[in-house]
Amino acid sequence: MGKLKIAALQTVSTPDVERNLAVARRLAAQAAGEGAQLAVLPEYFCFMGPNDRDKLTIAEAPGDGPIQQALSDIARQHRLWLIGGTVPIRVAGNAEFVLNASCVFGPDGRQTARYDKMHLFRYDNGRECYDEGKVLQAGDTPVAFDADGWRVGCSICYDLRFPELYRALSLAPGEPPCDLIAVPAAFTFTTGRAHWEVLLRARAIENQCYVIAAAQGGKHETGRRTWGHSMIIDPWGEPLGVLPEGEGMVMAEMDASRIESVRTQLPALEHRRCF
Repeated sequence: MGKLKIAALQTVSTPDVERNLAVARRLAAQAAGEGAQLAVLPEYFCFMGPNDRDKLTIAEAPGDGPIQQALSDIARQHRLWLIGGTVPIRVAGNAEFVLNASCVFGPDGRQTARYDKMHLFRYDNGRECYDEGKVLQAGDTPVAFDADGWRVGCSICYDLRFPELYRALSLAPGEPPCDLIAVPAAFTFTTGRAHWEVLLRARAIENQCYVIAAAQGGKHETGRRTWGHSMIIDPWGEPLGVLPEGEGMVMAEMDASRIESVRTQLPALEHRRCF
């Protein structure tokens, strides 16, 4: 495997799908131009409307639709592994709910994996109130994929608070541990300021792998503010780069020898016991 250059793309998405896709195309082109071989877009990169139910209006059928086609085209044009943030995918037989799906496209433009968000965010501090379960249907299956020999685990935003998901990804029977975990996200400013970095670093430390977190970051047209701070973290838990707010990207190089060194010096994955 050797090395892999990766990029976390940060956006401040709007209620206009075409404008958001234009931003995704521009950032992906910039990343590829600087040598990225794998790029990650944020959760809801394609659309952030004023109301959660607005997602229903742009939901696509599995494997078919302009947003998924745009992601495929970007991956193929730039010969990238592209983790397409999230896309609202229709639920068969239920027009009132969608899946929040992270679609993965290979350098040939083909979809190679899809992960449906398993943990649905709910938060109410008296001033801010969110409840994804009112419009999202939870997924039920952990997903990892192979990117030219690198094992990449998928997760989305609120999943970050549930370490058992990452254990399931890194210690799947018959599979090697993950080399990289992707976390496309749209953390709120309040929860992000308190918990974002510490949770990301914990997941990297626990699983002794790289973590790439692509976030929404800034004040949106709808009035919502997201935390941003897209970052890439190494297997020792050290941040390799961070972008606090605004559109842009964070890039770093994964090194297989760094993963091996950490796991050899401190073989915590081998020491794990089940109860």
